[in-house]
Amino acid sequence: MHDVLKRRRTELGLSQAQLAAAAGVDARQIRRYESGEQQPLLSVAVAIAKALDISVSELAGAPTPELNLSGTWWASWQTYKDGEEVITAQEVSLRQDGDFIQVETTTRGIAVEDGGYHWKGELRLWDNEILMGWYAAAEASVRSKGTMYFVLHPHGQQMSGRWVGLSHDGKVITGLGAMAHSEDEVRSLVVTGKDAQ
Repeated sequence: MHDVLKRRRTELGLSQAQLAAAAGVDARQIRRYESGEQQPLLSVAVAIAKALDISVSELAGAPTPELNLSGTWWASWQTYKDGEEVITAQEVSLRQDGDFIQVETTTRGIAVEDGGYHWKGELRLWDNEILMGWYAAAEASVRSKGTMYFVLHPHGQQMSGRWVGLSHDGKVITGLGAMAHSEDEVRSLVVTGKDAQ
């Protein structure tokens, strides 16, 4: 842990005093942690990891996957409302901790009256190639929930696949899905997937 702590603090250009202030601990404690004299309590480790913008497992020195997918992405979905196809796109935030990725929308994509809603979920990365997981509406008035399956681009630039879940119309259905770093790119992936069917 002490090597990771010192390396990450240096990468961010933080002094020990700055890191201590950000984590809410005394600067002497940061020196002790970096020298390996002491290990922080879990609550302190969480605060330090947050200040360093890494996960607690990364701070503890756990191996990280080859690809880091954390950041802002765009998600696009082929879905249906009242029997009509709708292709949505919305901005999402991915936060990776090892092989697990928390996903949460930051925009609705389309208006509420057209079926837009916020959702969150979790994906698991398998062999830096496949992502499988679940999603659920983050709004109590929306029943939508289901599963996601994506094939990841070898360099982690985009992912394409399918979702299966409860539709606005109340039936279990499936549709194409994709994630990429721009709205245009992600919409293109869904359209290309439709054309390939």
